[in-house]
Amino acid sequence: MAKRVTIQDIADALGISRNTVSKAINNNGSLAESTRQKILQKAIQMGYKQFSYMEIDPQHHLFKAKDKTGIAFFSSSFINESHFSSPMMDRVEKELSDLNYHLDIYRISKDNLKNKTLPPSFRPENCAAIICVEVFDYDYSVMLTEQDIPILFVDSPVEIGQAPLKADKLYMNNTDGILELIAIMKQRGVKEIGFVGEMMHCQSFCERYLAFRNGMHLSGLPIHDELCICEELPKQTEDKGILYQDYLEKKLRALDHLPELFICANDFIAIDLIQAMKALNIKAPDDVMICGFDDSSEARIVTPPLSSIHIHSQSMGVSAVSLLLSRIKEPSLDYRSLYVETNLVLRESTKDTY
Repeated sequence: MAKRVTIQDIADALGISRNTVSKAINNNGSLAESTRQKILQKAIQMGYKQFSYMEIDPQHHLFKAKDKTGIAFFSSSFINESHFSSPMMDRVEKELSDLNYHLDIYRISKDNLKNKTLPPSFRPENCAAIICVEVFDYDYSVMLTEQDIPILFVDSPVEIGQAPLKADKLYMNNTDGILELIAIMKQRGVKEIGFVGEMMHCQSFCERYLAFRNGMHLSGLPIHDELCICEELPKQTEDKGILYQDYLEKKLRALDHLPELFICANDFIAIDLIQAMKALNIKAPDDVMICGFDDSSEARIVTPPLSSIHIHSQSMGVSAVSLLLSRIKEPSLDYRSLYVETNLVLRESTKDTY
């Protein structure tokens, strides 16, 4: 049986530290691009597990584009610059361009979702793979997996109670930052915490809600379901915006009392919540502390500056390309779900200074 190649083996072969090799493989830390390329090329040559199915092209690119050169980007929502996936997709586009692939963007309309149809301008004959962002309709996602095209979901529909999608999936770590926040709050004497966000909106929202419940249980804190606003939204709030603020204002009015902290499923929900609170003369963080998720640019400029959980979008971009290319190269690989690190960032909305 062939010896399994380790990070230490690669380091020994190049005469460098194990830590340097680890940074190159995980794209974590500041390394010169030439150094990183050299390390990854050696990893491929030695058959390191993560790259054993890849090949180096003669022009020193790590991967070589094959017959089809189009990568389709599908989304059912408008992705603005504040969305966590915007910098991620910039990185994806750059990495793919260096490998002679090109990114084609397609918007999935409401009619496409309803009728389970592909965007009319999509041409599968030149499509090497599909990457889906903000595609959370389970039945539509199943239809996409049946197209015989490699596919990657960045976040996905909730799969609880459903057959897992036959596709690779990329997520941010939705758990650790929330567990850390709850542990910190317990140390401060905080006992009542609520959760805001439609828990079945997508897999990540669901995981964040479950992390909230697990964190409360593991910290020995009571879970007050009456202090959570996490049910499916009424139809009139689907577009959110000011209507969602009105919805939150109505839900806040109905509470018997407020928790000490609201954990929100993302920053945009947290900002809507702050606005709804202002309409009721409820102050953050004096009356209720708030924490979001994503660490969007708005989190830094809203009043008060928003505590959040930072997503490493660039690392997600690199991971997305790796998953896509390995699936293109070896379609029979087992399906994979990959999580990328996130970090808790505390600001004034949780009575922290920064």
